[in-house]
Amino acid sequence: MLSEKPWRAEVVMLFCAAQFACLCLGLTIGMLLHRAGVAGFKQPEDFGNILFSTLSFQGAAWLLILFFLRLHQTGWAAAFGWRGPKLKAALFTAVKFIMVILPVVLLLQLACVSALEKFGWLPEKQVAVLLLLKSQSVWLTVYFGVFAVVIAPVAEEFIFRGMLFPFVEQLGFPKLAWFGVSALFALIHMNAPTFVPLFVFALTLTWLYEKTDNLLAPITAHALFNATNLVLLLWQSRPPTHE
Repeated sequence: MLSEKPWRAEVVMLFCAAQFACLCLGLTIGMLLHRAGVAGFKQPEDFGNILFSTLSFQGAAWLLILFFLRLHQTGWAAAFGWRGPKLKAALFTAVKFIMVILPVVLLLQLACVSALEKFGWLPEKQVAVLLLLKSQSVWLTVYFGVFAVVIAPVAEEFIFRGMLFPFVEQLGFPKLAWFGVSALFALIHMNAPTFVPLFVFALTLTWLYEKTDNLLAPITAHALFNATNLVLLLWQSRPPTHE
């Protein structure tokens, strides 16, 4: 059972508005640099564009989370569940959870891609995925690794599971909290083949959060999910061997 959160409506709205403003600012700066022909911003898959788009959302969220918690006089350890007697049990549950749900989500994604192809829609890979597949840069791989395993899981889990889900549920809209917030989580990734798999994944992460009452559990599961996908992408991008 999820414990009640002290999130105030005005602070939640302020967080969402600031998050949207940061995203718009990052995309606007990236677009201006693209039009100016600055190196690293000439193509959508160039690293500069990827850097701005990721840091203006997930990166900015880290700073906004700090202000959000300060306004509620809550520490990071309390908000994220880094302490407490149930921490080990929550992490163990997260590991067992991802071992079950990971193959389900991956198979669901393959099914979605196949279904789209049958309807004549050839889904394109996400820009970040294309950049990683084409790149031979070790530093780019390191950046994507840190982003996928640390920055994104912490930011996204706090926003969707830690803040929005309990806030909407405590307003008296449990179905909207479960399905609406999960749909929003899938939608922000802006990729048709992954919408349904990510929606299902978000629902299961919400279940995990409710079961453990510890935000570190879905963060851990999310990080393991991203790490597995990153390893699969790196394996896919490896040069062919010749006998």
